[in-house]
Amino acid sequence: MTSKKVTSIKGVQYAFMLIVVVAMATIPPGTAAGALTIEITQGEKSGIPIAAVPFRWHGTDNPPENLRGIVAADLHRSGRFELLPPADFLSRPSEVSEVRYKDWRLIKAEALVVGRITEKGPDRFEVSFQLLDVYRERVKVALRYTASADQLRQVAHQISDRIFYEMTGIKGAFDTRIAYVAMNITEENDRVYQLMIADSDGHNAQQILKTTNLPVLSPAWSPNGQWLAYVSFSDNRSGANVWLQDISTGSRRPVARFDGSASAPAWSPDGKSLALTVSAKGNTDIYVLGVSSGEMRRLTKHPAIDTEPAWSPDGRYLVFTSDRNGRPHIYRVSRNGGKAERLTREGKENAGASYDPIGNRIVLVTNRGQGAGYQIGVFYPESGRTDVLTDGTLDESPTFSPNGAMILYATRMGSEGVLAAVSADGRVRQVLKVTDGDVREPAWAASR
Repeated sequence: MTSKKVTSIKGVQYAFMLIVVVAMATIPPGTAAGALTIEITQGEKSGIPIAAVPFRWHGTDNPPENLRGIVAADLHRSGRFELLPPADFLSRPSEVSEVRYKDWRLIKAEALVVGRITEKGPDRFEVSFQLLDVYRERVKVALRYTASADQLRQVAHQISDRIFYEMTGIKGAFDTRIAYVAMNITEENDRVYQLMIADSDGHNAQQILKTTNLPVLSPAWSPNGQWLAYVSFSDNRSGANVWLQDISTGSRRPVARFDGSASAPAWSPDGKSLALTVSAKGNTDIYVLGVSSGEMRRLTKHPAIDTEPAWSPDGRYLVFTSDRNGRPHIYRVSRNGGKAERLTREGKENAGASYDPIGNRIVLVTNRGQGAGYQIGVFYPESGRTDVLTDGTLDESPTFSPNGAMILYATRMGSEGVLAAVSADGRVRQVLKVTDGDVREPAWAASR
């Protein structure tokens, strides 16, 4: 269970951190967290038919990475493409001069990806690829990269990003990172929390922070991808506080010292401010903190519980969860404060909202009532409509991909906490999980 579940599932009337600590203690034991693995659980063959040919290898031994496999997996996960099986290929070219376009029209491919990997020296490789329009018989894009072995996976994601953009007109988000919290219980019954970062496909997982019996919650990326803000504890007696950690150096510091607890950090689009939920003197409200100055400004002043702030992309507004009308719903307030406007009215409860990169949609956790449980929905402020995208009962912590095409969220499979993703149109779903343990609190970085 996470801080966001406290608001959306248990109701904002419960004590924030007590619920979190008790609930996390009930998660089954496991071993140390590792890399996430992805399983496609739902997909539709209605995307652009595309063929990705295995990249031809020129070098000794075997290629360090399967670039074709990475690119194909990226495109498939997006829900925008139908990857044609290699068994159907009538030929396997590696550059445009070897392409017989009729071979690909026969299997109804609209686009074709070909490429090579050439070993140029010790730990130095050249990667070339071409994206071809099969019916117009022309090259849409041709690029060349130089990389070390441990950079090849990132090169593959960059190739996927370029293909995605050329075919959809939308910037790709494969060469990005995610953050999440993994929790395991040791044989000594200690709870071990790991703040992890990984590539968007779950690979290259790295531990950023490890604590024992001190929960780590609500990671949030700075706009430049250099910093993570998160909620943690200094010791077993202190309250929750928000910390900043430099990803490259590992250095960390609390963002502020004050009486009470701070939670649910959210970066402003310019990276200069953090919106926080602050519980002090018996009240819970939204505050804005200047990251450099340390100046704290109270944004909401209401006897209800106001929590889970998130900025609009233009930085003019914040949305947040409040129970000021009896049950949790989404409200909006100017970054300068003032009267809050209620946004959501459909459903029994709505919580955990955040904007897409453009600002036209808001992803949230919704409870439609009548035993439906808690699912991920997309809310359209102009019409007031909410489209429900998932069918779980304990879905939470949704976050848009940087291009708005996918939504990452936390859910449960049996007794396990896992991450899941759904395309913004609901057509493709996937599960990201570790072999053992519990994974929660996802956050998708806007840049690498």
